[in-house]
Amino acid sequence: MPKPSQTALTGLFGSSAPFVFAAAANHASEMNHVIVLNEAEDAAYFHNTLENITGALDLFYFPSSFKTRKNYRQLNASHVMLRTEALTKLASRTEGREIRKKILVTYPEALFEKVVVSKTLSENIIHIKTSETIDIGQLLLKLDEYGFVRSDFVYEPGQYALRGGIFDIYSFGNEKPYRFELFGNEVDSIRIIDPETQLSERKLLSVSIIPNVDTQFTSEERVSLFDFLPANTAIWLQDQELCEERLKDNVEELNYFLEAYPTSQFSANSDDDKLIKKDLSSNDFIDAERFLKSMESRSVLHFGGNDYGAKEEFEFNTKSQPAFNRQFELLIKDLKEKERKEYSVYIFSENPKQLQRLQTIFDDLKAELVFNPVSLSIHQGFIDDDLKVVCYTDHEIFQRYHKYKVKQAYNKNKAITLRTLRELQPGDYVTHIDHGVGVYSGLQKMDVNGKLQEAVRLIYKDKDVLYVNINSLHKIAKYTGKDGSVPKVNKLGSDVWNRLKEKTKAKVKEIAFDLIKLYAKRKAQQGFAHTPDNYMQTELEASFIYEDTPDQSKATADVKKDMESASPMDRLVCGDVGFGKTEVAIRAAFKTCIDGKQAAVLVPTTILAFQHYKTFSDRLKEFPVTVDFINRFKTAKEKRKRLKN
Repeated sequence: MPKPSQTALTGLFGSSAPFVFAAAANHASEMNHVIVLNEAEDAAYFHNTLENITGALDLFYFPSSFKTRKNYRQLNASHVMLRTEALTKLASRTEGREIRKKILVTYPEALFEKVVVSKTLSENIIHIKTSETIDIGQLLLKLDEYGFVRSDFVYEPGQYALRGGIFDIYSFGNEKPYRFELFGNEVDSIRIIDPETQLSERKLLSVSIIPNVDTQFTSEERVSLFDFLPANTAIWLQDQELCEERLKDNVEELNYFLEAYPTSQFSANSDDDKLIKKDLSSNDFIDAERFLKSMESRSVLHFGGNDYGAKEEFEFNTKSQPAFNRQFELLIKDLKEKERKEYSVYIFSENPKQLQRLQTIFDDLKAELVFNPVSLSIHQGFIDDDLKVVCYTDHEIFQRYHKYKVKQAYNKNKAITLRTLRELQPGDYVTHIDHGVGVYSGLQKMDVNGKLQEAVRLIYKDKDVLYVNINSLHKIAKYTGKDGSVPKVNKLGSDVWNRLKEKTKAKVKEIAFDLIKLYAKRKAQQGFAHTPDNYMQTELEASFIYEDTPDQSKATADVKKDMESASPMDRLVCGDVGFGKTEVAIRAAFKTCIDGKQAAVLVPTTILAFQHYKTFSDRLKEFPVTVDFINRFKTAKEKRKRLKN
């Protein structure tokens, strides 16, 4: 075991630190590592970069478990899951069951919280294997003891559901829930299920059910993360002084919170009990003094630029990627200079299409540049003058927003069908695709061939009852009609609903026939065929500060294909607010302006017109296009007068 040491790594800029760490961790294969960044966002970006360049499996993002720093009782479910996952893996390492090193990326607020003792955590994990016989009653009691809540369906950590021979559990340390198929008390199979569809994804031979490590253990069963870590763990600090200051600030905020909101005055919503830390005290946290004491027995590497009196120092000669502000002449000049000095040029982008766009721009500008495209993402570009390596990122070249990705335990938008079902109240109107409009009357457990199953109960005319199995939820939907209107409830077994569907189909066919004739006439006419994209179109699209969604990319490609056709164009782009329709319109309008045409954007209100004017102006300000704002009525008085006449 190496002796504790203090080492400084200076001169690391951009995303050079994750590359240096990756090389060092690969060399010190027997060591675990904890990397402490200054901010939660910095930690997430560092984690993403490191994960992309190494593909490491035992790399964990270790966040604070609280939703905000202002409320030390309300927990974040996704963060609880990530913390639990990391601690469970580290606990297994200490018992010698795994030999791979573990890497934690974290920040001061996450270090502030104590964690459950490794031995206690290991002893409270429930292990279940296929073909194993289990005592369902004892298991249910243990799940209740661990803070799990019984529900009809599992869609967030800390829930379990028992329906006949189907037993679903959403463990706190896993991204998705497990489904156990029971044959009596024997576990017949174990599968991972999708919380959205409730369908099985793949089989497993064994699983571990992990309790909520943030609410189920007392202060006496908690230690600092550094006491939890194995002895062979190196600590990487970006800024030790800042970490100390943050811990001091956290202690002050915690004391203020405990004075303002003591446990005796605290009450939680029962639905969120498992995500509430009721018994809270200062003993659940560490202070700056304890943090510094923990560093004395560890090998510490400072990589933020300050050596902190380290006995050993390694100096690197790197610098951050220059700002080109989307001026490709400057970028080309810079890369040609690097090429002349025999630097190796790498350009990183998560989206291969961005690399193709960049190559197209270089070709159109006849730059004759050679670079190595790398289809993965790093947060910041850098130049290493010692190794003669250039690593640039596409989002910095195009000034695009780079978003980090962190695993999420669940989302309330998931499991839409189940969520809607839970929101339905007895008496709400629903529509069944085969039987028409009925009244929702709740859920009911039924014995089907000796097995207990859940069904949706619908009431129809003359108090007829229809039971819908939960596997057929896709056939029912909440009734939507005119506001305030009361629908007519259908009669089971009658042909009224079928006649209505047939009548609707006939009407749709009639409309479709008229549309076919109309579009046949349009197809026969000659339209204006736009030219293929040039480098300015490519530059505009690449400068979009967000990553295109798959639907957005497809809509853009379809619109441009229509525009380049000789037939008149007629396309409708649909999407919810904020889904990127305006960006598609901007690209189409710019494409037609490049070909010497004008583009008009018509909107229903003056405010919306001005909003679009600002958006178009901001996006096109660096291109040879003029954007004008035309308001039909100069004043409200003129508008009222015109409408009156």
